[in-house]
Amino acid sequence: MVLNLSSRSDEGDKIRLMADLLRSGATLTDLSCPACSSPIFRLKNGDLWCAQCRKKVIVVRESEEAEEIEALSTLSQAESTILMKIWEVNEKLRVEDNPEEIHKLSALMSSLLENLEKIRKIGKLGR
Repeated sequence: MVLNLSSRSDEGDKIRLMADLLRSGATLTDLSCPACSSPIFRLKNGDLWCAQCRKKVIVVRESEEAEEIEALSTLSQAESTILMKIWEVNEKLRVEDNPEEIHKLSALMSSLLENLEKIRKIGKLGR
């Protein structure tokens, strides 16, 4: 018989994390995670949390709410991506000496900043 110790250790870690959540004041709900079917905990701040996925869980009651949450999530991801690209362009600008390349990078930075502003305006409208 062969024992898979890594999966036993992973399972033990999950159980310890769940116990830690309970000790910190979280409560076990009657809900299960849609991704992994693990029990969902309600944290002290009211958030729902899957200990196995280690992610916040959002419960949606109607399809319109689901679409709205998905749209806001997509906007958040787009905002993160643009922020990362702004950082990358800034790093290139910092070391660039070629005037033509500086002009191209500046135009790209301007476009990224405009898109970031648009995403943030749309996000405020959706809240």
